[in-house]
Amino acid sequence: MDLMDGMQKAMRRMLMVRGVQSSTVRVGGQVVHHYQLEGQGKGPPVLLVHGLGGSANGFGRTFFGLARRFSRVLAPDLPGHGFSSEYRGGPVSVRNQFDVLRAYCEQVVREPALVVGNSLGGALAVTLAAECPQWVKALALVAPAGAELPEPVLGALLGAFSVRTTEDARALTKRLFHKAPLPALWLASELRKFYTTNTVKALTQEALETRASLEPEAVRNLAMPVLFLWGGSERLLPPEILAWYRTHLPVHAEVHVVEGFGHVPQMERPDELVSYLTRFADRTGL
Repeated sequence: MDLMDGMQKAMRRMLMVRGVQSSTVRVGGQVVHHYQLEGQGKGPPVLLVHGLGGSANGFGRTFFGLARRFSRVLAPDLPGHGFSSEYRGGPVSVRNQFDVLRAYCEQVVREPALVVGNSLGGALAVTLAAECPQWVKALALVAPAGAELPEPVLGALLGAFSVRTTEDARALTKRLFHKAPLPALWLASELRKFYTTNTVKALTQEALETRASLEPEAVRNLAMPVLFLWGGSERLLPPEILAWYRTHLPVHAEVHVVEGFGHVPQMERPDELVSYLTRFADRTGL
């Protein structure tokens, strides 16, 4: 067992000691690991969807704050991420990741949820809301991907995931945070493993080859409450993504650029992220 694997398993054990259920389910023909925490609140379930190379562990520090306001907190590891097996059913693609997320909603969540998506998880959450609105009571997008980008900008973004050396891993890690924690920088050689999995490489290659993006009309037609959060210290995604979403989100969407947030506030500022989500829920009557 390597160091990062051990740290991820230690995080899982810590969550389980505090009452979080960790188990695997078979959805969409795939074996998926997920966390569940029963909440004390009257709000709908919260479904947390991580980004490329991330995992449900990244949301771990938000579970208990959310559980005070919502009825359940659920966080799956997408195929090839975290503790989930790699996708078994053909070539790895964003669409296959989405199909598993949709099946997870149908088989595990089983009711409309506040769906919170970060990065690639944000793009998947938008697709879920557009294609299967019956599962999305409200939508919260945290630095979401999915916007149409000029080819040079897209190439530069995906190039950041081309991690060949420890220094490359350290540079990418710095781009994820408002202020990268020193342990993450010290462990950059270990973090390379997150950025160089077969799944991450396949998904970045697909994005380079297809340049697929969300349809503007799908974003415009979102009828449920929408919260959009963008970090004032966002360094991974280009500002063109913020501009694209500002142009295409429906008029009722709330858009906030939050100072002190980087790309993954669930890891760096979990209490503040929970505060934004719960206040959004209060304002929209969830």
